[in-house]
Amino acid sequence: MGDDREDKIRERAYQIWEREGRIHGDPERHWHQAEAEIDREAALPLTAGDALPETRELASSDVLTVEALAVRTGISGDQAQELLDRLGND
Repeated sequence: MGDDREDKIRERAYQIWEREGRIHGDPERHWHQAEAEIDREAALPLTAGDALPETRELASSDVLTVEALAVRTGISGDQAQELLDRLGND
């Protein structure tokens, strides 16, 4: 595990612990929750423009794109489809 990533996870786990009232006895859960949050954020595009390829328009029926967006962002397939529909209608 990279030092930078581990530092981010450690800081996030500490924030979770503080947010939950600084109750002792569950550091592994805080660590795993922080790790999942950091990994999920790392998988997100940096900007909305990074989320979609610039070389072609996406059809709202492009199932693979909908599934990829849902997996990458952690949203449901319906939410991904709605997002793609809204982005396509601008």
